[in-house]
Order: sequence, then structure tokens, then C-alpha cells
Amino acid sequence: MITVALVATLAAAALWRQWRGVEVEGAERARVQSAWILTGALDWGRLILAGDLREDQRTGQNIDHLAEPWAVPLAEARLSTFLAAGESGSDTDRDAFLSGQITDLQSRLNVMNLVVGEPLARTQALARFSTLFRELGLRGGELATLFDNLARAHDAMKAGTPGDGDAPLLPRRYDQLAWLGVSDETLALLRPYVTVLPVSAAIVPVNLNTASALVIHAAIPGSDLAGAQRLVAERDSAPLKNTTGVRALLNLDEASDLGWASVRSNYFEIRGRLRLDDVALEEVAVVRRQSSGSTRGVYTLWRERAAITVPAAGR
Repeated sequence: MITVALVATLAAAALWRQWRGVEVEGAERARVQSAWILTGALDWGRLILAGDLREDQRTGQNIDHLAEPWAVPLAEARLSTFLAAGESGSDTDRDAFLSGQITDLQSRLNVMNLVVGEPLARTQALARFSTLFRELGLRGGELATLFDNLARAHDAMKAGTPGDGDAPLLPRRYDQLAWLGVSDETLALLRPYVTVLPVSAAIVPVNLNTASALVIHAAIPGSDLAGAQRLVAERDSAPLKNTTGVRALLNLDEASDLGWASVRSNYFEIRGRLRLDDVALEEVAVVRRQSSGSTRGVYTLWRERAAITVPAAGR
């Protein structure tokens, strides 16, 4: 009996190790396949943006708007062959679904505009963000904290001493604004209207063809929300070709400042999601489209991937 028990124990241990090896191999295979599919989704987005650039150069209309192909989301589609599909009886024999979307990041206010230029330009930028905070019912004190910490982080970076002393690190992504004293509740409210783009020597303008009425109202001093909503209605029927007629649509005088207004975009977010049952792997990438010079093309600035839990389709 002791011998039988010993043999049974050894056999069970060997079987468990074999099962564990198969599971590890399957998980690694799924990880690699998922990575390749999401990389393909990123390449899909870059190709669409590059194609849009070529079309704009061919037609001579250098504008971006929400009726262009890049603005159409990729609806969730089934991938019939994925994760060893076809192995009957295997628990990996499940359908996988891919979806994606490209978002114009210049449809939002760039936080880094707060540290561009001379003190007067920074004060004017602060006034624009104050308008946004006021319309959203957010505390002005939190904006002041954000402005102060961002300026210190930017100055430390220019001095070549990022993170030294009590200066925070300069954020590169939206969620990193929490480093500058912005609460989670404020970040959640600001997300549709604010973005973080690379530090530039010039203001990154807002694309009036893709921005919401609230963002347009904040970006153009002297405008009101009703006028911005009227502009959105006009541009939805016929995209703006330039900013010439914006003052008339917003009832502004000729001296009004349109320095933050544009009809062209260079920064986009590409989001791809691969879903398997109620678990999804999502990749987010920010790209810059360079339309002139020897480095013309679409370049990835950063990308990140995370696993999330979502309701399965049909539930």
C-alpha cells in the first residue's frame, strides 16, 4: 500500500507539472499573439493617418475634421483564428474580438501650453484654463497648484535637473498630472477636455473642426458658450477650411486673439482593444504626424498596454 501510494503521489506530481507546463506555454503564446495583434492595430492607425496626410497634400486642403476616415471607429470585429482556435475541447478555443479608435488630441487644451513663451503668454494661457475650470465647476485653487507645479517642473527640466529639490517630474501622459497636485475627481472631469502633449517652443493650437464647444469657448478669449455651440453646428455641416470666418461666427471683433485656433492637427491617440470573453487587453499610443521636412510621416511618441475587465458582448 505504501508503494502504491508513493507511485500515485509521484504520478500526480508529474501530471501536475506537465499540466502547468502546458498552461504556461499557452499563456505565453496568447501573450505574444495579443502583442502582435495590438501592434497591428497601431500600424493600422498610423497607415490611416499617413494616407490622410497624402490625400490632403494631393488636394491642397490641409484640414482635419470628423468626417475623414481616421475619425471612424473600428467596430468590434471577430478574429476567427486566434489562440489556437480549432483545437476542439481546448479552453483556448474562444472567439477574440478587436476594436479600435483614433482620437484627435488637438481637440483638447494642451496643459503644456501653460509653460510656453514669456510670462505674458503664460498668464494668457492660465486665463484660458481658468475659463474651462469655471465652466466645469472646478476649484481655481487646484488650477493654481497645477500651474505652479508645472512651471517648477518645466524650469527644472530646462536647467537639466529634473526632479531635484521639491520640483515634481514633468508629466508626459495625462494621468501623470496627479504628480502636480490634481485630484482624481478633477482628472476624471477634465479628461475629455485636456491633454498632455510634448513640450514645444510654440503653442499647440486647438482644432476647431474637432474640438467640443466648451474647449472652443475656453481657447478663444471673448467667446461665449452659445457662440461656440453655433460654430460646432456650422462646422458639422461644412468643416472649416481656415479660421477667417471664426470671428463672425463667434461675434468677435478683429482684435480678438485666435492664437490657439487652428483647423489642422498633428497629434493623435490610437486606441486598440483585444477582447476575449470578459477580459480585454488594451493598448494606447500617442503619435505625431509630421507633414513637412525630411522626417515626414507618423511617429509614435509613447505607447502602453494594460489588461482590463469589460462586460462580454451580448450580456
